[in-house]
Amino acid sequence: MLETAIIAVIKVAVVLWALLTACAYIVWLERKLVARMQVRLGPTRVGPFGLLQPLADGIKLFAKEEIIVEQANKWIYVCAPIISFIPAFISFAVIPFGDKVTLFGHEVDLLISDFNIGLLFIFGVTSLGVYGVVLAGWSSNSKYSLLGALRSAAQMISYEVSLGLSVIGVLLLAGSLSLVDIVRAQGSIGDWFIWKQPVGFLLYLISAFAETNRTPFDLPEAETELVAGYFTEYSSMKFAMFTIAEYANMVTVGALATTLFLGGWHGPFLPPVIWFMLKVFFFIFLYIWVRATLPRFRYDQLMRFGWLVLLPVALVNVLITALVVIL
Repeated sequence: MLETAIIAVIKVAVVLWALLTACAYIVWLERKLVARMQVRLGPTRVGPFGLLQPLADGIKLFAKEEIIVEQANKWIYVCAPIISFIPAFISFAVIPFGDKVTLFGHEVDLLISDFNIGLLFIFGVTSLGVYGVVLAGWSSNSKYSLLGALRSAAQMISYEVSLGLSVIGVLLLAGSLSLVDIVRAQGSIGDWFIWKQPVGFLLYLISAFAETNRTPFDLPEAETELVAGYFTEYSSMKFAMFTIAEYANMVTVGALATTLFLGGWHGPFLPPVIWFMLKVFFFIFLYIWVRATLPRFRYDQLMRFGWLVLLPVALVNVLITALVVIL
């Protein structure tokens, strides 16, 4: 019993450390890659190749003055970043990173817990993040923040429908809501669900961009229109918590796409965990590439695309997949 508890604590600590480190260095990677795509240098001064820039940014954010808006609803204003921050990390409790390994003489699964409804758990937890965004915008007593929060709420509700429908085809093919079972159903490259559900994968990818407020769907924080959107009035570590939550959600979306469509930890020659990390890195690179390439949607285009294009296509995909499985 004690050994089981120790192993669980170690797994939680390792995953939390890895996720926080990944979020810090995804910011560095984004700055470097976007700079390269725009024929610039990006961070170069702090450490070799600017590798210590995330540490310098963290120290700067800790040292900055904490500002609380005079007319803000202070209790909600302070709690909102925490409400956004926590769900972004909880969802990793059910992501499987690899097959079993031996630790302390015991066989240990490379995930924190295996729910038989793991996918529903992730959707349920990640959908809570919108409350932090909406409460941050409303409590700040700022028109810019409020508009960003309303945009975010409408956008997340609209694209969550398509996001949920995009994975139903995978569930029909795998016959399970457990993420471990879904990965095991994709034992070889030919069995990956991306080949059997290309439309579902594309729908998932587009909806995930919108869910994580990334370009070209970054309307809630459109700096040309709303200063910085829902976190306009935030500073120091409260501002940093919103940013970390956004990047953690990017990793979550990449990890879930890897699990559902790209065979999870499966791959030749390399260790399973390395394969999992490489596939997630592919999605992070795609996020950054799209940001450097595409312009932002107008808000009416965003909503029209979600309801009149993605939703009907997702419904047709579910119907066709169900017919194929039955027949």
